[in-house]
Amino acid sequence: MEKKKSTGMDGDANVSKSKAKREARKKQVQKEKRKAGASRIMWTAAAAIIILGILFVVGKQMYLMAIRTTPGTDYSAGLMDDGSIENADMASMLNLADYKNITVPEEEVAATAEEVEERITSMLESHKELSTDEQMEIADGNEVNIDFVGTVDGEEFEGGSSDGAGYDLTIGSGSFVDDFEQQLIGHRPGEEVTVDVTLPENYSEELAGKDASFAVTVNGIMVTPELTDAFVAENLADTENVSTAAAYRDKVEDEFYQEHLQEYLTNYVLEHSTVNTYPKKYVKATKSILKQEDENSGMEMEDEIVYEKELTQRAEEEVKEKMVYQAVFEDAGLSFDADAYYNEQVETMGEEYAQSQGAGYLAQGEIRRMAIDYLVGLYQ
Repeated sequence: MEKKKSTGMDGDANVSKSKAKREARKKQVQKEKRKAGASRIMWTAAAAIIILGILFVVGKQMYLMAIRTTPGTDYSAGLMDDGSIENADMASMLNLADYKNITVPEEEVAATAEEVEERITSMLESHKELSTDEQMEIADGNEVNIDFVGTVDGEEFEGGSSDGAGYDLTIGSGSFVDDFEQQLIGHRPGEEVTVDVTLPENYSEELAGKDASFAVTVNGIMVTPELTDAFVAENLADTENVSTAAAYRDKVEDEFYQEHLQEYLTNYVLEHSTVNTYPKKYVKATKSILKQEDENSGMEMEDEIVYEKELTQRAEEEVKEKMVYQAVFEDAGLSFDADAYYNEQVETMGEEYAQSQGAGYLAQGEIRRMAIDYLVGLYQ
């Protein structure tokens, strides 16, 4: 049989198929190259990110090492023995407020009626005494002294007795179980009262929810005295140097006036003084003390960098205050014998305490006191 010859069309088809395969292969190779290239880029980027992360962590740690404050307990670090800040010229480092020409608003420094009455009430309550006057009756809010013996099913139980020592109880405070306190209302000193209650479910495993009976003796009712001339003469003449109720009230009003005046003046001077340059050594020493106090208080630092920034701010605020008082002290020409003052502190507070604070820190406290007294004295 005669063999058929290939046509030109078949040849072209074969060529096209072969070419298509080569093109497809070429595209596949290019695709794989692109994929490999992308993979290399991704790995390179990932490696770069890891390296940057490591550098960031290392850099952060190095930064923290550079700024981290070391806790300290040397209160006199950065201070001279006379209480002044080392190498600090207040005239150039601080713009001191015009403290001699402050307008003080009377309404802001005058004593208020509420605070005067509150202090007088507090003083009178500190002198209250137990009254056994049988004409008095217990009322809600009274403080009484009682003795009691509690029983359940006729048997005394642990914790249910005052053991004859007397117990101070404020009626309505909710200190005792059930309505124990309310059952005493209306009774008088010297009376024997039976109080029946139901013990709470959380009282004890053996007694929870049981009925109890208390034999109560009312020893007396605490009575708060009134502010009278007789009371003042008997109780306040020596300690407060007053002899009448009116004189004591005036004294309380003046004490509040002095407190408010001092607060207003010191706040004004601090707010209107500006620091040009902080004494770096003393700021650093102050930061050490503050950090030690924070650690002693159990303060937790969530972000150490943020903490260090806030610590610096706190230290600068404290240092500014010390600078202002020193500036007023120097500007007013005040002085004191720092050595003699330190020896006084040793005698008063003890040598161990004085040494723990240091001569400079103790003297700085005296500078502050004298500066404030001088400032307040200008406006009295």
